[in-house]
Amino acid sequence: MKDREKKYHDITPYVGEEFDKAFQRFLVSTDKISSFANSFVEDGEDGKKILLNYIDSVKDKIHSYTDFQAWLTMGIFMPAVIKNTSTGLTFSGLENIDSSKAYLYVSTHRDIILDCTLVDYTLHLNGKSMCQMAFGDNLIANPFVGDLLRLNGGIIVKRDLPMREKYLETIRLSEYFVDTIIEDGYSIWVAQKSGRSKDGKDETHPAIIKMLYLSKKGSGIKFNELMSKLNIVPVAISYQYNPNDINMGREEVKTIKDGGYEKRKYEDTISMIKGIRGFKGNIHVAFGTPLSGSYDKAEDVARELDRQIHLIYKLWDTNYFAYDYLENTRKHEELYKNLDTDHFMFRISHLQDDVKNYVLNSYANPVRERLKEIK
Repeated sequence: MKDREKKYHDITPYVGEEFDKAFQRFLVSTDKISSFANSFVEDGEDGKKILLNYIDSVKDKIHSYTDFQAWLTMGIFMPAVIKNTSTGLTFSGLENIDSSKAYLYVSTHRDIILDCTLVDYTLHLNGKSMCQMAFGDNLIANPFVGDLLRLNGGIIVKRDLPMREKYLETIRLSEYFVDTIIEDGYSIWVAQKSGRSKDGKDETHPAIIKMLYLSKKGSGIKFNELMSKLNIVPVAISYQYNPNDINMGREEVKTIKDGGYEKRKYEDTISMIKGIRGFKGNIHVAFGTPLSGSYDKAEDVARELDRQIHLIYKLWDTNYFAYDYLENTRKHEELYKNLDTDHFMFRISHLQDDVKNYVLNSYANPVRERLKEIK
């Protein structure tokens, strides 16, 4: 194992012998594969047999995480998810992406696993290079899921560490991001902040940008020079319906009331499955323009990412209806004239008022953010 591989081997996508061993573990885990298939296969046992037969037919072609992404994730998983749980996927901004370059995709975050996978799928469909993807270590509580993520280009973000260790680990992770993009020429996907945006407010945490620079500050590189080399691209992924909207609303309201929320061991895994399986309606992936110009500080970079995301985010009828409902206006009525508003409200009619309002605001806030940008 090379020195660089040793330095990052516990957090990076599986490569070489580690990949081969993990892939063999995956292949023999037919029960777990079948169980996971319940998330995206509609045809019961017949669908599972088709999936297992497909995996068997392509297994000899898979020798790296990019092979795994192409043959399995993009070959069967994502097409099934799009077909069975949505009314279609659209995308925009691909003209901004140069296939010869590596990028840091900084993205909105609503779904634990689908956000980054949808970015990859969109890139794949349009003949662009796919990327490695950063995931919180809360997902590797399940060893099968942990293997699945790292076989698929996943980078593990360690969160539950003492303060000093967490700082050092964040520096190490940031250094890996920078080296992978600039030295190795591989793109990376990262959420714009730690954790999902449960309230629908898409705001980039400047700390993510600061850590990227701190990891290389000792080399003498200037902040604006590093930002330019990273080819940072804002990405906005929007779902007409968020399958996890109600449980996220409950979690956040409880956090506000009680000052915290303690998750059960496999709660994130359950949310991941619900996000995959649940109906999403229309989905859109929008790529912004790579950041250019000179940026003096992380806050400036974050602000430009947010500005673009708020403008390119595809607003659905559910967003406009929730905004008008909460603001007691009919300003956008024409934009949700085909929405079954009674059904939309029925979904949340059983909720307590504070949770109901939180869920509605999670749909309305992207409209508010757009209106602020265009004033």
